[in-house]
Amino acid sequence: MKHRAKIFRTWTFRVVIIYSTIFAVSVLTLLGFIYVTTVGFIDSQINETIVAEINGLNDTYRDDGLKGLIDGLNDRIAADRTGDTVYLLTDSAYQPVAGNLAAWPKNPQQQKRWIVFDIEQTDGDQVLNIGQARAISFRLSEDYHLLVGRNLRNRENFQSLIAQSLFWSMIITGVLAVAGGIVMSRDMRQRIETINRTTQHIMRGDLSQRVPLTGSDDEFDRLSINLNNMLTQIGRLMNAMREVSDNVAHDLRSPLTRLKTRLELALISQNDPEQYRQAIEVAVGDTDKILSTFNALLSIAQAESGDGRAAMEVVDLMTLCADVVELYEPLAENAGLSIVSTLTPTRVQGNRHLLFQAITNLVDNAIKYGADGTLITVSVGAYGKHARLVVADNGPGIRADQRDYVVQRFVRLDPSRTTPGNGLGLSLVTAVMMQHRGTLTLEDNGPGLRAVLTLPLTDTVPTAARSLATAS
Repeated sequence: MKHRAKIFRTWTFRVVIIYSTIFAVSVLTLLGFIYVTTVGFIDSQINETIVAEINGLNDTYRDDGLKGLIDGLNDRIAADRTGDTVYLLTDSAYQPVAGNLAAWPKNPQQQKRWIVFDIEQTDGDQVLNIGQARAISFRLSEDYHLLVGRNLRNRENFQSLIAQSLFWSMIITGVLAVAGGIVMSRDMRQRIETINRTTQHIMRGDLSQRVPLTGSDDEFDRLSINLNNMLTQIGRLMNAMREVSDNVAHDLRSPLTRLKTRLELALISQNDPEQYRQAIEVAVGDTDKILSTFNALLSIAQAESGDGRAAMEVVDLMTLCADVVELYEPLAENAGLSIVSTLTPTRVQGNRHLLFQAITNLVDNAIKYGADGTLITVSVGAYGKHARLVVADNGPGIRADQRDYVVQRFVRLDPSRTTPGNGLGLSLVTAVMMQHRGTLTLEDNGPGLRAVLTLPLTDTVPTAARSLATAS
């Protein structure tokens, strides 16, 4: 009983009932239209038949007189085996002279020129009502009265048939609605319960659970696929969070331990100002590394959350790259490298600060991993509807199977994690590109690595350029 009560409360069952009600109303409307039109047609046929009978009898009376009329009535009554036509000829006192009615109608209902009355038949001492008739009565020239009509039993039978059809249509529609609602609700409820059970297991911590598929490729299967993909993504993100936590702990433990050790040594050492100074300088350097890690994490969080969208403006990548190249040229020379840039005016809609950080990270990586005595190339240009920024070096590069992995947070290809850096550079670039509807692609430079940024171009002209164009 509880199971059935739950089915009756389901949304699916309510939808089935609603649609069944609409269907029932439609059927009733259709049958009502059929009833009105058919009854109207039957009434029209009855009226035309009565008028035709009257015209025929009138011709007979005019040609053959009263006797001919009586003979004509008797002939028509004899030929009418179904008794659908009603005839009555009476004298001036309304006493029957000929016809198939026992007496003139009592208390007829007047409907314009027509009268509707009950047909009565005597059975012994009882007077039986055997139906209704519609007729026209008129007075003849010899003070006789003639009534001609039609029995309405066919019309009444049709009305009864329509009423029965409406009744059984409602019954059948109701039964089918309830049965269909129960069947559909039971199937959908089972599938929803399967999803609910899976989510309950997941809420208890079992992230390996997945919603089973039926293979029907219907809406529920597609919903299950999306849920499973979401769970896979959540699992991947949680694993990434654990890896990030482990990497943060590993990367921060070493500088914090060194910082603590040096400060402790400075405290227990003699009062030598030079030792204090050296200890403080080293401590500041370690603190800068820690702050650099946290600043990179904050920048990634800002890019991923979309906070930088409020500062979106038209940015010329040529100017931005020229600033980065000018900033890093001395560092490249110290590393025995040269930077060659090929820049053309290329405008995009973006956050200037985040784009600058992304480009500096790519150039910094190129200098860090570039081979001594080689070139680093930086190029910017428009290709179709997109801007393309390329930073290439001649270093060891990254294997193709590691390129998707290396853009994750705190990932370093050096297992010992002794090389400079915090493993957040390419993660920041990826986050910035996601915010700008762009992509980061890592390619082989043979030897070395090509980092390619692709962003949508903008047709908006910067304010300064627009002013110059107006002035010219």
